[in-house]
This record gives sequence, C-alpha cells and structure tokens, in this order.
Amino acid sequence: MKLTNLINSVLLVTSVACLPVIADAQTVNNSNGQINTDSSNASYLQPFNIAFLAYQGALREQGIPSAGTLIFEFQVGNLTAKDVVQAAIKANKLPAQVLNDRGYVNAVESQLTSIINGNDIGS
Repeated sequence: MKLTNLINSVLLVTSVACLPVIADAQTVNNSNGQINTDSSNASYLQPFNIAFLAYQGALREQGIPSAGTLIFEFQVGNLTAKDVVQAAIKANKLPAQVLNDRGYVNAVESQLTSIINGNDIGS
C-alpha cells in the first residue's frame, strides 16, 4: 500500500469517527466572511460535515445512500451535491436558503469528490 493511500485511509476513518462530535459543534458563520452570502447572521454546518454526514448514512431517510453506494451514485451522475444539500435541508441540518448558495453547493461537491479521491476507487 502506498504511503499516501495509508494516510488518506487514516484521515478518512478519523474524520468519520469524529463526525458526530464535529456535526454537533462546528458551524459556518458568515460574520467571519465564510461561504453564505444570503444572511449576515446565518450559521450552519460546513460542506465537509454535510458530505461526511451523507457518507456516514445520516441522510438515508431523505433518500441519500451511504458509503460505497453514495460514491458510486455520485460518480455516475445519479446523485449531485445539490441532492445532498436538499436532503440535509429536509433533515433539518441546514436552512433552506443554503440551496441558493452556489459556493456552498460547490463546496459540498468538492468534499464529495475528495471522499472519492480519498478512497482511491479503482486502485
């Protein structure tokens, strides 16, 4: 196993293991100039957290598959970052206005891509 694969695997496992703590504690607050442009006092989970909540299966009830199925569906285009954000809104993890924040949706897409790259699918 390549050292980078090992490091990526450790980071992925650590991130997933810490997700419940992160999801409860970490938010994005626009007063610091981050991500949301819709409201100056909005506070919500970061794209990293939403992507890993989806990966971990926290959005299954909203129709988002978890783990390998999530990765596959995203890769073949059956699932988009916008779908994940919509599911997070339905699960009351995000406010509805986040769906209109292109930067946020694009950041969720980047995080989902990072999950795929971290898993080295096909290697």
